Amino acid sequence: MKKILLSMALAVVAPFAWGQVSQTTTTTTTTEGSGTITEYTPGTTIVLKETSGPRTYHFGKTVTYVTRSGKVLDEDTVRTRVKVGIPVRVHYVGEGDNIMVDRVILDED
Repeated sequence: MKKILLSMALAVVAPFAWGQVSQTTTTTTTTEGSGTITEYTPGTTIVLKETSGPRTYHFGKTVTYVTRSGKVLDEDTVRTRVKVGIPVRVHYVGEGDNIMVDRVILDED
């Protein structure tokens, strides 16, 4: 009788034990956009005039500003150099309305 009860208990519990194993893979793709700044709100958004029309990009938690040669710009330099009318490229993550910029590259040194 004990063997039958033990077998029944294992038969009920076994599917749950193996069912707990799962694996999730997340892929993040970073892409790039480029154009001329038409609107700029530091720390919030940047609007670029691209060949397909204007496009709004939202800033992520941390954004790095660099020159074309890769020199990182400090906050004072960003305030004076990043403005409406200059060409830039932006690296961003996401799609549709969930685009988050992590890097702004000035098209000058």
